[in-house]
Amino acid sequence: MILVSAAMVATALMPESLAAGADAAPPRIALVSAPDRGHTSGGDALVRITTADPQDPVLVTVNGLEAEGFRRQPDGTLLGLVTHLKNGTNTITAGSLGLTSTRTITNHPSEGPVFSGPQAMPFYCETTAFGLAPAEQPHCSAPTKVAYKYRSRLGLFLPLADPDQRPLDLATATVSGREVPYIIRVETGTINRAVYETAALHDGSAPSPLRRNRSWNGRLIYTFGGGCSGGHHQGAQTGGVLNDTFLSQGYAVASSTLNVLETNCGIPLSAEAAMMVKEHFVETYGPVEHTIGWGGSGGGIQQYGIADAYPGILDGIIPIVGFPDPFTLEKSVAGDCKLLTRYFAGAGLAFTPEQRDAVTGMLEYASCVGAENIDTRSPTKRCDRSIPFTALWNRDANPGGVKCTMMEAYANQFGRDPETGFVRSVLDNVGVQYGLTALHRKQITPAQFVALNSAIGGYDHEGAFVARRSQADPYALKAAYRGDLLNSMRLGLRSTPIIDHRIHTDRVLFDVHTAHWSYVTRARLQAANGTSANHVIIQSKLAVGERQTADAYVVESMDRWLTGIEADGSSRSQQEKVIANKPAGLSDGCYLTPTQRVHAPLTYPASGPCADEYPISADPRLRAGEPLAESTLKCALRPLDFADYPVTFTPAQRAQLLQTFATGVCDYTRPGPGQSERPSTWIDYSRR
Repeated sequence: MILVSAAMVATALMPESLAAGADAAPPRIALVSAPDRGHTSGGDALVRITTADPQDPVLVTVNGLEAEGFRRQPDGTLLGLVTHLKNGTNTITAGSLGLTSTRTITNHPSEGPVFSGPQAMPFYCETTAFGLAPAEQPHCSAPTKVAYKYRSRLGLFLPLADPDQRPLDLATATVSGREVPYIIRVETGTINRAVYETAALHDGSAPSPLRRNRSWNGRLIYTFGGGCSGGHHQGAQTGGVLNDTFLSQGYAVASSTLNVLETNCGIPLSAEAAMMVKEHFVETYGPVEHTIGWGGSGGGIQQYGIADAYPGILDGIIPIVGFPDPFTLEKSVAGDCKLLTRYFAGAGLAFTPEQRDAVTGMLEYASCVGAENIDTRSPTKRCDRSIPFTALWNRDANPGGVKCTMMEAYANQFGRDPETGFVRSVLDNVGVQYGLTALHRKQITPAQFVALNSAIGGYDHEGAFVARRSQADPYALKAAYRGDLLNSMRLGLRSTPIIDHRIHTDRVLFDVHTAHWSYVTRARLQAANGTSANHVIIQSKLAVGERQTADAYVVESMDRWLTGIEADGSSRSQQEKVIANKPAGLSDGCYLTPTQRVHAPLTYPASGPCADEYPISADPRLRAGEPLAESTLKCALRPLDFADYPVTFTPAQRAQLLQTFATGVCDYTRPGPGQSERPSTWIDYSRR
């Protein structure tokens, strides 16, 4: 894709004895548009060539053919977009002064997949929700559309037919201290069977990967959406790209419908979609200095999962009201809370409100009741309306139909139970002693403890309540740990800056986004890496003004943090650089008012100046004795020992407990079954 000049060609083809000096080195070839792992998609790739001397001539070929269009950059490297890559293996060669380097990259179709494995079928298209042309299964592809919007002085994003126009009410944005017209180029298209969106300030010229857009600050914010469902449809929303906090400072924004967990609850597929969309953005606008993740609830889950298991896509993350991963959420909230809610509405009706709080760990038991809105198991309850009713699973009429459970998103990772046809499960509550802490604190009676654990039950493969407790599939457990799907936080997150923005909902009825999840994350980071110094928690409230203030602060802080890391040329490890370059003044804290932020260590349980304003809940597993990191899907078991309890059980109660815990009770001092599996990054599920 290049030649710089005919003279350079001649020089590049000179014999090594005439052209190369004693200290000469072959050119280095780097893949810029995707994590430098040798994979690209869509038939093109942005490539950087570095030579020992910036003036050295270079000849580049792709699959044996001369490549053209590379441009010398201010840092002396050559940057070029290689196109017309074939699906499969491609070879890039760069020669300079008789020395040659070769790089092999694998190209994948723009419809995917790259590494997430076989795509779910059927798959229903929703391109028209974005104003794109109707699309057809299975790829759901549609022509790309570019539109322009502007920000009015009243704070509205309005359509702009001609980007060369300057409406009378046009606002301005400030990029690196310079005012620019607040006009946004919005691109919408399809990648990896999803609809993607990108937005960036428009500088009056067509974007180019070889020339920096003058209204762009060189940074990208990638947004993620919430929910959790099994997919089989394209999705009608992304994580959102029209965000004034981001765009007004010159950030570009990108997202995809498969980065909304309600559309797709699978972390591998979300990572793949983000990688491919970011790749396209770089091939359109040029190299990104750093990428910041952003999003709440399930959007936080994706950031944690991608940053740990797929390092290189996101450089820093800002999870908002996040959870560590889908399976910790399912275990402690969607699983346990729903079991307890059912019990308290029936056999446990006599439990007082205070006792329910004590068993669930919630400041408001109604927060646990809110888990009814999170259905990860029912085959059709969460199916999107884009999926025809006739296509849905039915035990008798259509046993091979579409299921919309969370687990469907993990069919490639866990496989299917050959007897039921459902994806193997990791949900397990065998040996869990519900209300154990409440019993020790004498908040519930021995009789209540026995009755609760005897009747709590579990779920069958269809998500229905059953008398027996849930049991995880051994193969699925190993796959969950090996694939880092139960987030170990010991891989990419070990050296990822994290600003955990916790909007406080612990006193909000029916809201499961309680503050303790930030401390579960911190405990897991600490246990995995010996430090959690890369994790900052900032608490704010639901008030709009306070949230806007906090949003602007965390983005600006993350940008300074990443900029400092990138400028660190020391020999320190990446983890050490992350810790050393945390900006001065960036620390744990809380907003007491929209303008008053307290800097203070945040702890679990809550203490210090933020404790009164921001009390912290727990969850049923913590109240059943699991350590704060909650890093076990299925616990190891030990025999029940009545000497462990600070109360006396009657002979009948003892007999009932021995029957309930016939195989033992949880022993959290030992790893659980399958937990010896070592987690890995960038697993390719297409090869399994």
